[in-house]
Amino acid sequence: MTNIATSLVGVMALLLGSGLWIGLGLIATGVVMISLFRPAMPVSKLLAQQAWNVLSSPELLALPLFILMAEVLVRTDISRALFTGLTPWLRRVPGRLAHVNVLGCTMFASVCGSSGATTVTVGRITATELLNRGYDRSLVIGSLAGAGTLGFLIPPSTIMIIYGVMAEESILRLFMAGILPGALLAVAYMGYIGLRGILKPDAIGEVPPKTTLREKLSALKELGPLLMLILFVIGSMYGGIASPTEAAAAGVLGAIVIGVAQRKLDLRGLIAAARQAAENSAMIGLIMVGAMFLSTAIGYLGLPRYIAGTINAWGLSPIALIAVLLVFYILLGMVMEGLAIIVMTLPITLPLVEAAGYDKVWFGIFLVIVVEMAQISPPVGFNLTVIQRLTGDSIAKVTRATMPFFLIMAAFVFLIAVFPGTVSVVPDMLR
Repeated sequence: MTNIATSLVGVMALLLGSGLWIGLGLIATGVVMISLFRPAMPVSKLLAQQAWNVLSSPELLALPLFILMAEVLVRTDISRALFTGLTPWLRRVPGRLAHVNVLGCTMFASVCGSSGATTVTVGRITATELLNRGYDRSLVIGSLAGAGTLGFLIPPSTIMIIYGVMAEESILRLFMAGILPGALLAVAYMGYIGLRGILKPDAIGEVPPKTTLREKLSALKELGPLLMLILFVIGSMYGGIASPTEAAAAGVLGAIVIGVAQRKLDLRGLIAAARQAAENSAMIGLIMVGAMFLSTAIGYLGLPRYIAGTINAWGLSPIALIAVLLVFYILLGMVMEGLAIIVMTLPITLPLVEAAGYDKVWFGIFLVIVVEMAQISPPVGFNLTVIQRLTGDSIAKVTRATMPFFLIMAAFVFLIAVFPGTVSVVPDMLR
């Protein structure tokens, strides 16, 4: 069995390191492994079956729709509306306008589902505005990088859809489970920003002008379209009115209406959004086909059972197991993209976590958080690259600024491990 494990790692490193697309690399790895160790197995039939099972999954229909909704919203004026609507309310809060990054990302994540899109949309306005107003550069960059990752945790989430399909878990329950952890993580970010504002007042820029209550309420009108879209999409799912797929379709329509009403979306922009959504969906579909095929292949080879038995023999406590997995995923996140991490490791790690007493919904939220950490882990962290393009700073400087928020996420993983009810309370209430 050691030969199989060594061969798997070697073949995968060779193929993915060569620059081959991840989906094709996973398929090729599965083909090589079966050819070497189970030559009698019909590879083409197995691949065709897995491709059909994945791509015909009804649960997966919501994925391209949520991606399309995010692509449409990126082309609207939502980012400017978020900054204008939130600014008057943060004048007296410790940390002042630095909280716009967190609140803006939290709100946009509620209709987006993409970490990268959340970071780009919110950051293209807030980064410039906050830096021009004298806010500490590292605080602006770090808060944007950390809060941008909430696009994966706060529903609807594309990563949760992919995990739900692979783990055969209810996507709606996963969405519900992400509500409280997402809110608590946002509060933790704001707590750090507020504490830093108190301890280092020079990190906080100029005080916004005084506004009356009427002016504050008037500013909320800027948030109206986004709040209505959130209620439209999330409320319809949790209220039992629509399935995730139906809510996603309604969300696409709502995003188009917002873009047209703001005069920011024309036919050319809509076509560009549709094209980009199709490309992203096709890429994810190929990765999922490759992952499911490879998972089935290594399952036939008995590798997951062997690794699970080896780790169980260590006699780790549940918390120790989570610590080991956290380090494992952080290391993977330094060299791999988050989606690839999930689809490649899930067949091995999910049985381990279930044996430790955690359910699949909890593990889904755990994986989402560690994927968020991968988004801000050098050298391939996608959010780091996005912010580098927005600010012009080096990856090293962006990474240093992001580190406090990375550590907050690491601590949050142990919080939900010690108190798993944090994840299950909302889906259990709405069951």
